[in-house]
Parts: sequence; structure tokens; C-alpha cells
Amino acid sequence: MADGPSTTRRRLVTAMAELMRHQGYSATSVKQLTAAASAPMGSLYHHFPEGKVQVAAAALRDSGAAYIELLPLLMDPHADLAAAVTGAFDAAADRIEETGWLNMCPVGTIAGEIAESEPDLRAVAAEVMTLWIERGTTYFIARGLAPDAARELTLALLSALEGAFILSRTLRTAEPVRAAGRALAARAAALAVT
Repeated sequence: MADGPSTTRRRLVTAMAELMRHQGYSATSVKQLTAAASAPMGSLYHHFPEGKVQVAAAALRDSGAAYIELLPLLMDPHADLAAAVTGAFDAAADRIEETGWLNMCPVGTIAGEIAESEPDLRAVAAEVMTLWIERGTTYFIARGLAPDAARELTLALLSALEGAFILSRTLRTAEPVRAAGRALAARAAALAVT
């Protein structure tokens, strides 16, 4: 079966997401990207006429959409909201440790890296984070929180998780992720009763 255009496009987007997870946006060259995707250089510009920025934007959007799907997968098994938060953070801690401190989320990392140098990508990262906030808020409302409390918890979870990932990668310990989970579990319990 021949490799179709959508398959090549998908490989380019997936390769870009993985390269950004491993080394960031600036360190990723177009040559590396096409090699990682097993795609000729012409395919990159056929699918992404604007080049690296455009494929990076697609990779951020795809990664962001996939990452928010983890919220119900990690939390739904727990009836108690505080236990759900702790469980989700413990799962993230286990994963970052298992991967040898690999960047868990390219969106936050890339947003910090390119905030001033690539305004178009910063806007895409903001779009993805806005989606996370909206979906997280909706999720926590469905779990019984008032809208303001649901938004507060979503913002706190995202902020704590992104910060904990940076600390864990730098210190080479999952302790920051677990500590953030315990702290936010207490806040989730308090929000659930108000």
C-alpha cells in the first residue's frame, strides 16, 4: 500500500511533536524533522508551505488536544475528587520518572521557549491552553464544582503541573509532581464542599 499524503502529513506532525518534546523548537531543524518523519524535504513544504512554524503549530494543536483527553482518563476512576487529583499527579510522576525525565508536555515548554521570538506559535500555545482551561472547567463542573471553583481548580492544576514538570526534570526527582498533587488534592477537597 502506498504512503498517502495524509500519512506523510501525520508523520511530519508526530515527528515534530516528539522532537519538540526532546529538544525544543529552536533546536529542531527542518532537516532533522524530515529525517525523523522519513519524508522528503519537498513533502514538508507541500503539506506545510510556511515551513517549520506551521508544522510546529499543527504539532502543538494535536498534542494539546491529546493531552486534555488524559484528564478524564486519569480522574474518572476515582469517585472522590481529591483522590482523583492525587491519582492523576501520581500517574504523571510515575511517567516522567519512567521516561528518564523526558519533557511530558511540549506545549508549556515551547510556550516558554518562544514566547517572544515566535509570536505566531505563542498564539497557538495560548489557543491550546485556553482549550485546556475550557475543557477542564467543564469537566470539573460535571464533577460537581461551581463554575468559578471549577475554573480555579483547572488553572491551579495546569499551573502546578507545568511547574512541577520543570522542577522534576531539573532536579531528576518526581517529588515536585507528587507534592503538587497532594497540595492540590487538599484544595480540590475544599472546593468540593463549598
